[in-house]
Amino acid sequence: MNESIIRLDQIRFHYSGEERNILNELSLQIGKGDIVAILGPNGVGKTTLLHLILGWLRPEEGTIFLNERAISDYRRKEMGKLTGLVPQDEHITFEYSLLEYVLHGRYPHLRSLESPGPEDRKIAQRALERVGMGELADRPVTHLSGGEKQLVLIARSLTQDPAVILLDEPMSNLDIANKLIIINILRSLKREGVTVLFTTHEPEIAATLCDSVILMGRDKHIEQGKSGDILTGEALSRIYRVPVKIVRAEGKSFIQWY
Repeated sequence: MNESIIRLDQIRFHYSGEERNILNELSLQIGKGDIVAILGPNGVGKTTLLHLILGWLRPEEGTIFLNERAISDYRRKEMGKLTGLVPQDEHITFEYSLLEYVLHGRYPHLRSLESPGPEDRKIAQRALERVGMGELADRPVTHLSGGEKQLVLIARSLTQDPAVILLDEPMSNLDIANKLIIINILRSLKREGVTVLFTTHEPEIAATLCDSVILMGRDKHIEQGKSGDILTGEALSRIYRVPVKIVRAEGKSFIQWY
């Protein structure tokens, strides 16, 4: 693992009104410039973990560090410059154009009440082009398909120019072509030194793309390691509670659920 950019030390968290802990004494490290996947069944705290790293939620115990500084010490605007989130979905009520919507990612870089300038618009346009949506910059964002909207959410996050980008199931419900676009974007971000952390239910993508993987089980057992070491049939069977077999052929890993 590279030098860590994110470090979680003994994190404990539960939601108000719930007795059980979602995360219990969780300690992890994310290497700078690595691509890391979080796998696990629904309800184990994958999205919660992303929101804790962003500072949107506060742990009851333990500390989360970004560049060896506790995230509780960062101002909100500082976190907005360093970290970007691509959610699973986002309800949009205003008929922004794609360019106007993606420009929202520039706000952490602007002074209070400052409007985006020509350079900000260039950055937003380049982000749209990077996800293959540049020619649609004037289209209303409310007119997009689900797959197109996911690409625009990624473009907005790219417009922030973050050191760390977090994505919550970025490839769910996408066709093969759009999945490939996102995979190539994540690889290019790694080449640029950006750290990528994403949740997924697709072990094949994690095996192909990632430097390391975090497995989260319902029993609160968490494992982290290199994708080639940790993505085993035994480990996946344990966290998903169904029989899983890893088949390796031509240097690639294929997952069989049976």
